[in-house]
Amino acid sequence: MPNATDVRRGTGLSVSLEKWLGEFRLELEFTAGGRRLGILGPSGAGKSLALRSIAGLETPTRGRIELNGRVLFDAADHINVPSRERRAGMLFQHYALFPHMTVAQNVGFGLGRLAAAEREARVRGLLARMHLDDLAARYPRQLSGGQQQRVALARALATEPEILLLDEPLSALDFHLRGLVEKELLDALADFCGLTLYVSHSLEDVYRMCDEILVLARGRVAAFGPKEEIFRHPPTAEVARLTGCKNISRARPVEEGAVEALDWGVRLEVHQPPAKARQVGIRANHISFVDEPGGVNVFPCTLVESTETPFRRTLYLRLQGENSSGGQLQAEILKYRWEELKHQPMPWHVRLDPELVFVAVD
Repeated sequence: MPNATDVRRGTGLSVSLEKWLGEFRLELEFTAGGRRLGILGPSGAGKSLALRSIAGLETPTRGRIELNGRVLFDAADHINVPSRERRAGMLFQHYALFPHMTVAQNVGFGLGRLAAAEREARVRGLLARMHLDDLAARYPRQLSGGQQQRVALARALATEPEILLLDEPLSALDFHLRGLVEKELLDALADFCGLTLYVSHSLEDVYRMCDEILVLARGRVAAFGPKEEIFRHPPTAEVARLTGCKNISRARPVEEGAVEALDWGVRLEVHQPPAKARQVGIRANHISFVDEPGGVNVFPCTLVESTETPFRRTLYLRLQGENSSGGQLQAEILKYRWEELKHQPMPWHVRLDPELVFVAVD
């Protein structure tokens, strides 16, 4: 397994490729030097295809892939390093364990070039690290979903990879098991000093697990950067929607530092440059309720309807600004806040913090 010194010597991952698959075209270009990069996007965006191309399981139509100074693929120079030599460990969505092999045999599958004693020692070490010691002789059919994932992760780590490629590793688990397995996965990744690419369609999974985010849409990079920046200030309305924003309105600049939200019928002060703004938005959990009218971006509102989950309440609100056009906002609050709010007479007052309102030019 690479240590911190190995990583500092390397240059991270550089990807510039095109992959044509029927009528679909993946155009991917980014450089990752951090610890964990999440790749987020809807089904069919090209997320898994991107991982498979980096792993060497798919051959790009053109382009170049470089990992820590090693060229893995270069179409122009006819370089295509075989998957087994790329030092890339891949964890598939359904784990892809060999059903006829025991846990120990699955973990040691890629270690055929090692001497028997070294191979057995490495497998024992990984089984202990993943708390699988007592399961070494079992077969995949005898394991729970969480145990299968740990076996698959141990197998991915066995070859001491420089990069881990995780393709929807939690999506096949039920709600109860997801939380337990996610904690185990985080613990395992904490000890891994290489680069991790984590593919998911779940923005919550990506946000919890990763430091940076790459958003894919229709085979192209729609956004790339630190997760806090992308969630707080998405560059386009499309990226805002793909990262879960429920409140987006057409907008037009009205003066320096302000826009008119045309679908909500209110004037909003913003902290982003509004000169070319065509859309304005705010995330549902960023809307706050205040006790008194007045103040910047504070508007009276009425409740249209609400829905609930075990821990949150979603409120559909109609603003009552001077030019209110009947557009609705969606706010999310914790249950305890709802218990306080529901007894207050209407109109309520919401605040759209200028720091949390974002503008987009598309």
